[in-house]
Amino acid sequence: MTTTRRSLPIALGTLALLGACAGAPTPDESGTGGAGYPLTVDDCGTTATIEQRPERAVTMNQGATEVALALGLQDRLIGTAYLDNPVAERWSDAYESVDVLSDAYPDQESLLSAEPDFVYASYGSAFEDEEVAGREELADLGVGTYTSPLGCRNDEAPTAVTFESVWDEIDTVAEVFGVPERAEEIRAEQEDLLAELTERADGDGLDVFWFDSGDKAAFAGVGEGGPQLVLDAVGATNVFADVDGEWADVPWEDVVAADPDVIVLADASWSSVEEKKKLLADDPALRGLTAVAQERYVELPFSASTPGVRLAEGAETVAKQLAELG
Repeated sequence: MTTTRRSLPIALGTLALLGACAGAPTPDESGTGGAGYPLTVDDCGTTATIEQRPERAVTMNQGATEVALALGLQDRLIGTAYLDNPVAERWSDAYESVDVLSDAYPDQESLLSAEPDFVYASYGSAFEDEEVAGREELADLGVGTYTSPLGCRNDEAPTAVTFESVWDEIDTVAEVFGVPERAEEIRAEQEDLLAELTERADGDGLDVFWFDSGDKAAFAGVGEGGPQLVLDAVGATNVFADVDGEWADVPWEDVVAADPDVIVLADASWSSVEEKKKLLADDPALRGLTAVAQERYVELPFSASTPGVRLAEGAETVAKQLAELG
């Protein structure tokens, strides 16, 4: 991916981090930042006060970028960073209109030279690397921050992964940017889609292994994350549903013992579908699995397997391919 820059005038908003709590955005009627502002937004044990609507935002991580694009906020983005795979085709033109600050997390100089007034990330790691600007430092510079409650790196505000919690995050971002009606549309569309998928139950009776990455062990989608939500939505059984967490290293011996009917392969920049197929086919024990021998694979982008605006799309993709496998 090519990193680009464009020179733009300074337009920093005033945003300050306050104490620790949790909850949805709430308006403070004492401010003058426009209708509905200032807002207080809680995430990962931190409360941010947003004095006015962000106009120069940066998104870090694919999930945050795609939420912003789904909400039609590309004109208010001055930079993005850290994709796992190509953005959804329907947002590709909008994405191309925004500068890419870095293929991974941008360092402080790259981020601050873009002169953002707001930084939205999917994971707490976006603000924790020593080369990256931290949340307190950004607040001192008048830059607001928001981290997905589903990507917290501490135990201050654990959030269960559900479609409801995904929609709550989209609602929060929409509220911050003053476009709540767009979040309502996304929620309604996805609720209808999931109801249809549940009724169809294309995965009924199928045992599924969700293979994300790994070679010495299988890094698998287990019982509490996006893959589990997708498999529940389509009526399939996750062979590792009893494993705690969203993702976990699973011994290959356990995969062999489970002998799944279907294997879901997540396609990511660090672990492609083809790499995973080769690993499965080349290993003497794994090539004997029913799903490998019969090539009963389902493929989808990694970003459609994580909690975010594409997770319902991920369920639709899995359902369609399961129906085709028969």
